[in-house]
Amino acid sequence: MAVSANRLEILQIADAVAREKSIDRSIVIASMEDALQKAARSRYGQETEVRAEINPKTGEVRFSRLLLVVDRVENEATQISIEDARKRNPAAQAGDWISETLPPFDFGRIAAQSAKQIIVQKVREAERDRQYDEFKDRIGEIVNGVVKRVEYGNVIIDLARGEGVIRRDEMIPREMFRPGDRARAYVYDVRREQRGPQIFLSRTHPQFMAKLFKQEVPEIYDGVIEVKSVARDPGSRAKIAVVSRDSSIDPVGACVGMRGSRVQAVVQELQGERIDIIPWSADAATFIVNALQPAEVVKVVLDEDSSRIEVVVPDDQLSLAIGRRGQNVRLASQLTGWDIDILTEAEESERRQREFEERTRGFMSAIDVDEVVGRLLASEGFRSVEELAYVELPELATIEGFDEETANEIQTRARNYLDRLEAENEARRVELGVADELREIDGMTTAMMVKLGENDVKTMEDFAGCVPDDLVGWTEKKDGETTKHEGFLEGVDLSREEAEAMIMAARVRAGWIEEQTAEPAEEEAPAEGEQG
Repeated sequence: MAVSANRLEILQIADAVAREKSIDRSIVIASMEDALQKAARSRYGQETEVRAEINPKTGEVRFSRLLLVVDRVENEATQISIEDARKRNPAAQAGDWISETLPPFDFGRIAAQSAKQIIVQKVREAERDRQYDEFKDRIGEIVNGVVKRVEYGNVIIDLARGEGVIRRDEMIPREMFRPGDRARAYVYDVRREQRGPQIFLSRTHPQFMAKLFKQEVPEIYDGVIEVKSVARDPGSRAKIAVVSRDSSIDPVGACVGMRGSRVQAVVQELQGERIDIIPWSADAATFIVNALQPAEVVKVVLDEDSSRIEVVVPDDQLSLAIGRRGQNVRLASQLTGWDIDILTEAEESERRQREFEERTRGFMSAIDVDEVVGRLLASEGFRSVEELAYVELPELATIEGFDEETANEIQTRARNYLDRLEAENEARRVELGVADELREIDGMTTAMMVKLGENDVKTMEDFAGCVPDDLVGWTEKKDGETTKHEGFLEGVDLSREEAEAMIMAARVRAGWIEEQTAEPAEEEAPAEGEQG
């Protein structure tokens, strides 16, 4: 069969394949040209530079052979002399290519089969590229499809223009799908792999719920209400934090809908998952109190350095605040990004009493006073011997039962204690070999230098090489558990910002950076040094 006899048929095949596979017609024609070139090489020799061109309008196929212009011909199949080349093109030079038209030829069975395989392969590659390009831009969206099959608990979804997979661990517990069922899922990843693009879907992803609310609540779709964060225990319970940009619109009421119609539509899609809709607040304490609903909160104490918050609830509210198997407090922690410790009023009272007793014993030991005086100082709010040593004398003298002489004696004892402590720390610093130059850093104390020396930080260069995490420690979250890693200066009242400022000062003194460049880095570093 001569190639030239099937012009119309070639274009019809190209159009049909392009429509069926949803790929560009020019890609199909290009794959046909590659197939024809390979078939032509089997006829004219594999070393021959054969080109096949299909006219996209007429379907006419033209074959040509490319010959390299050389001074001396060594291979007639691929080269042509300058003299012969100039007969065809007078301007030909060595290194140019000359095109020579080849006559149409009949395909053999093997050549035709080979051409078919090339076309199929090229079309399949183009189809995969099209699928990847289409779905990589849909990460973060909800897609609808029909269940094609279920394999080992993984559900394969036909998305019309591709196939997605919901792995077993991305399915809502106890959820069952059968071939032919319609399913909605969240596209969380698209990867290019050897067997084609893999579209990974999820029904447990927190953003799946957020996107469902966006579909059900017009105010979220329009941007009037924003979903700030979502925490889910798939199939059981979830919390979603929302805030309104318009003060006249209640974000919680809008998400609930008339008689709960909007939230119920989401609940049904999520197989009955109970959803708490929480009003978001820029104030961390208020937000956390809201997140722990329906439990009541009496008091909160924030530790911003370690992102921990202590919540005090009435004794009868403890189980409600924690939830079954810790579910309520766990979801509230995920929603807010804070580690939450829950205490009852009785537990907090007991802890306060314990801290009071510790401070009392500390004063009794440090300044050699009896229990009555120790308790009196602790009850007046003094937390350390340093506070006693440097408080204004009249303030100390106003304590009930104290006079100026007593206050002066207590302050003298406190300062003597601190002097002894300083002398002990100085001796220990010298023993550890910590350099005097570290004193030049603002905020550095002898006690800090001892702790640094115990962690093998002994010179300005050593200290300049530290990062804030080394000094104040850091927290790390893994599998829902939070681990606290202690820093070199554990127990010292030092914030992350202060640690960063001290390190930057050391780098200036060590000559690593110039002083004017230290200021911007000081502002950016806290975010850089924070962990998990």
